[in-house]
Amino acid sequence: MESSRWTDDLGDKPSNFYSIKPTAACYGLCGQCICHHLGNQKLIIQYIFLLHFSRVTYLYSLQPNSKVTKDNLVLVSAGRWIYAVSSIDGSISWEKELSLDGLETKQILQSPENDIVYAVGIARSSKLALYHLSAKTGEVLKDIQESLPGELSGEIVLGSDDVLVALNKARSSLFLIKFNSGRISYNKVHVSDLVQDLSGTFKLQSLSNGVIALQTPSTVSLLKLKDTDGLEVVQRFDQPAALSDALTIAEKDQAFAVVRHVGSQIEFIVKFTSDVSSEIIREKVNIDQHRGNVEKVFLNSYIRTDKSHGFRALVVMEDHSLLLIQQGKVVWSREDGLASIVDVTTSELPVEKDGVSVADVEHNLFEWLKGHMLKLKGTLMLANADEVAAIQALRLKSSEKNKMTRDHNGFRKLLIVLTKAGKVIALHTGDGRIIWSNLLPSLRASRFGVMPSALRIYQWQVPHHSVMRENPSVLVVGKSGAESSAPGVFSILDSYSGEELNAMKLDHSVVQIIPLTLKDLSEQRLHLIVDSNSNAHLYPKSPDALDVFLHEMPNLYFYSVDILANVIRGYSLQKSCDIEGDEYCFSTKELWSIIFPSDSERIAISETRKMNEVVHTQAKTIGDHDVMYKYLSKNLVFVATVSPKAAGDIGSALPEEASLVAYLIDAVTGRILHRVTHHGAQGPIHAVLSENWVVYHYFNLRAHRFEMAVIEIYDQSRADNKDVMKLILGKHNLSAPITSYAGPEVVVKSQSYFFTHSVKAMAVTQTAKGITSKQLLIGTISDQVCFGT
Repeated sequence: MESSRWTDDLGDKPSNFYSIKPTAACYGLCGQCICHHLGNQKLIIQYIFLLHFSRVTYLYSLQPNSKVTKDNLVLVSAGRWIYAVSSIDGSISWEKELSLDGLETKQILQSPENDIVYAVGIARSSKLALYHLSAKTGEVLKDIQESLPGELSGEIVLGSDDVLVALNKARSSLFLIKFNSGRISYNKVHVSDLVQDLSGTFKLQSLSNGVIALQTPSTVSLLKLKDTDGLEVVQRFDQPAALSDALTIAEKDQAFAVVRHVGSQIEFIVKFTSDVSSEIIREKVNIDQHRGNVEKVFLNSYIRTDKSHGFRALVVMEDHSLLLIQQGKVVWSREDGLASIVDVTTSELPVEKDGVSVADVEHNLFEWLKGHMLKLKGTLMLANADEVAAIQALRLKSSEKNKMTRDHNGFRKLLIVLTKAGKVIALHTGDGRIIWSNLLPSLRASRFGVMPSALRIYQWQVPHHSVMRENPSVLVVGKSGAESSAPGVFSILDSYSGEELNAMKLDHSVVQIIPLTLKDLSEQRLHLIVDSNSNAHLYPKSPDALDVFLHEMPNLYFYSVDILANVIRGYSLQKSCDIEGDEYCFSTKELWSIIFPSDSERIAISETRKMNEVVHTQAKTIGDHDVMYKYLSKNLVFVATVSPKAAGDIGSALPEEASLVAYLIDAVTGRILHRVTHHGAQGPIHAVLSENWVVYHYFNLRAHRFEMAVIEIYDQSRADNKDVMKLILGKHNLSAPITSYAGPEVVVKSQSYFFTHSVKAMAVTQTAKGITSKQLLIGTISDQVCFGT
């Protein structure tokens, strides 16, 4: 799609786009690009300012002819405002603010007889307003208002050129609002009179030509307007289904698609709006069952060799994957859920030898035998072209880089990612192929009746090398609702097969997830889940895990960062809990808090060390051959704050108004170990903390460039403990034990560097023994990865 030739600054107000004499439209997936047909030509319009608006309802071509002149206007509405924008250069011809408070414009039409524009809107959910405006000047010629007997829910669709269909707030009735000849009239229809045994939430969708769809999670009903008397049900689908928008086929006819689930298949149906009862196409398509329900459908037409119309559909599935369906087949598919990854972890592959069979590694004995048969046919020169291609694919898959077994250096792994849709996908690090994928039933809306959300993914069970028949597993934590008090959801999956081993809905919320370094006898990692009542719940709930946890509980502390309240708090765990009979629930005690002054500082970022990080040596030799000892407390926390005016995008504050403050804080006592201020600096801030150093990235407004700062912290209390024999034997560690309660004598070294790139993410490499020098991985805004030491 070509880029826009013009833009116009309408502020943050516009949310709706209109133009006069509507024609059919095909809407893009992202809602940012909308294409329309004008006669035999296709006019493609991309509004750059559309990126800033939250709701786009209509965009119509002004005139149905193929010529676009200076007089063509695009009407943009936002609340009470209406703008008339030239479709050639984007200049604003006129703008008008309507007088009714709280008005939200729902529809704009032009009278075919004169140059009058009709704007229909709703104010305070219960008052209808009809404005007559001059199409040339925007002057209000007439204003008509009428009250409805009940409040509307805000869900309103266009039933026909002069009829709006609105849903009331109780979601039990539909209002048919008709506006013509300068008057407003309405008729009320009960939903129960149209559709029997209707359950669950439902929504409306306009298909034009007086056809409306009433959708629920399990059914779809097609309704047709009967003049102004009411609605009638034309057809009902009892399976989960999705409908496309209407697509113009002929001058007076449009087509739309219905895609519904039928057993293990989906059915692709195309109908004309002029005759909803008949069908043009009905095809059944086989799809992967781990894709979930159909979410959206986008219909497209093409001309066959016999001059008839053919149809294809782009289908968006529940797992955010895309399917192109044509002639009863899936032409291609894409796992676009990988574009919305919320968390990632790694899993070791199985060892190649020591009792692990090839069939276990490949997960499927039949596929293993089939591969050997193909290789045998290839050796005997009996394989056909397709089998030769399959043999080449097997060779590529079984190459050293792409093996499904662990290599000597541990580079081959499984990347297990959690997507926003609640789907878990395992990727091979050798070639990035998908090993398995699973749309978790515990994170699907159909299970709990609400919209769950995926939060994090963790390693759950990492078996010891001697336990070769045990597969590792991962833990997925989610919420069964959008509220902070919504109950949590657990799902445990096998890392090698993706099979869901266990799923449970928790009886408490999930506010903070704390993975511990502790394990029980079955190699399951212990996790603490902090709920909205500040209670900590131990998982797994087993006597063995409880014994291990109680032994280490006096040494366990955690902290929380409340960005809204601008405060950091530290906690310890108590043995008692408000929930009776739950021995795995522990109350928390606030030990300290740091409240940042909101008028001068706002928390921007906080980072801490990885709990499983291995440090090879505690000492560092500097340039003068002196030895300094690293401050290696795992309770070290890095926090960065910015001034309130500098909390926005780059350039939102003057250099004199911007500042960045970096803190090093002990999470056990709340003691601030170091504080440094960067005047004239602002975010976005990215940071990484490893061993005894932290690297953070920011923008310097005074120098107009990105910068990167490094802070290293050393334990000064060990400065005199430099006996060579003690250093060799390692006994210097015993002479000065590290404790957070003793005031540490630390010395800090810091330095800043120029950095020419804008950063999206930062990370640091990690090795098994911590011997290899650390490498800083920097993901830039141009999707490049930079390495630094």
